[in-house]
Amino acid sequence: MKSALLIFSTLLLGPLTALHAGDKPLLEKTSVFTSGLNGISRYRIPGIVVTGKGTVLAYCEARKSSAADWGEIEIHARRSTDGGRTWQDSRQIAHTGDRVEGNPHKKDGGEHEQTVNNPVAIVDRETGAIEFLYCINYARCFSMRSTDDGVTWSKPVEITASFEPFRKHYDWKVIATGPGHGIQLKGGRLVVPIWLAYGKAGDHSPSAAATIFSDDHGKTWQAGDLALPNEGEFRHPNETMLAELSDGRVMLVTRSASDASRKLITISPDGAQKWTKPVFHQQLWEPICMASIVAHPSKQGTLLFSNPHTLKFDKEGKEIPAGRGKRENLSIKLSHDDGRTWPASKTLESGASAYSDLAVLPDGTVLCLYETSPIICARFNLEWLTTADVK
Repeated sequence: MKSALLIFSTLLLGPLTALHAGDKPLLEKTSVFTSGLNGISRYRIPGIVVTGKGTVLAYCEARKSSAADWGEIEIHARRSTDGGRTWQDSRQIAHTGDRVEGNPHKKDGGEHEQTVNNPVAIVDRETGAIEFLYCINYARCFSMRSTDDGVTWSKPVEITASFEPFRKHYDWKVIATGPGHGIQLKGGRLVVPIWLAYGKAGDHSPSAAATIFSDDHGKTWQAGDLALPNEGEFRHPNETMLAELSDGRVMLVTRSASDASRKLITISPDGAQKWTKPVFHQQLWEPICMASIVAHPSKQGTLLFSNPHTLKFDKEGKEIPAGRGKRENLSIKLSHDDGRTWPASKTLESGASAYSDLAVLPDGTVLCLYETSPIICARFNLEWLTTADVK
């Protein structure tokens, strides 16, 4: 009888209402990418998605010889079929064919290095495929696809031409997707955040941010409008995450080196055009670090946000403009009003912690894949986030 009532309530009220009434706080952590695994010096830049079948795909940059942004870098991934509790073996998945070599920041061997960087996955609810974008040497962009939940992947297709329209704004020398994950809008459009830099070859600043999108399930990609120019008080916008709001609009949450030390927010009706004037959000502190945002299906307007929650203060306790807080105190924030306010916040990792990415399982459990050393996957529910720790 209990199972029948559960099925009925799931059909009537939705799966999360049925499955989460009275749940106890949950927090579990599992190591996913550890330095030394497969001979890798340092794993960085995590991303995570959940497929329509509930498979979890965790991926990141595998930096073979050092922690530097440039060097011999691969993209590695691990799959989980039990909600992130256990993981299959790590393996290289991106650009295993013809090499594209060249490190402009390194001589004496750097010309033979291949930097495969900034992986981004998007789950297509309509086709069931995982679209996967990445860059090489911060200069060329490729896409590939998996139709079997990340077991096998198609041959990469170059989509660098999608970035060319941004040259009317900036003569970019560097391009990068994400990092983290992209999203599919209710109407089917796939949207991926990107940033570009237009200084010297290989330099990551000055920079600006935007999106590229696909209306044909990843077969072709197009440039959106420039969302965050590098001008005025908005200094060097770059790594960006996005979420679809309850009314269908798309919000970008962007890292920058601005004096305000806050995340930049801009909103578009379709994830590509007519971006609003960027604003700083006072509750979203900026230690100059990639953050993540994801919609939670428990209730319309519910968003989750992850980022190191730190600022830099002087001896009198006043904020130091552009102070660049430490990358520590990774925290999870909760909003019930499409990101206008964030009334709940809880520390996930109090020590050194940096880049992170969020995803949600079919039962509403949240996954956060984040950098410490190693890269860890945390599983938690909304009850953990909204319940005070017992001291």
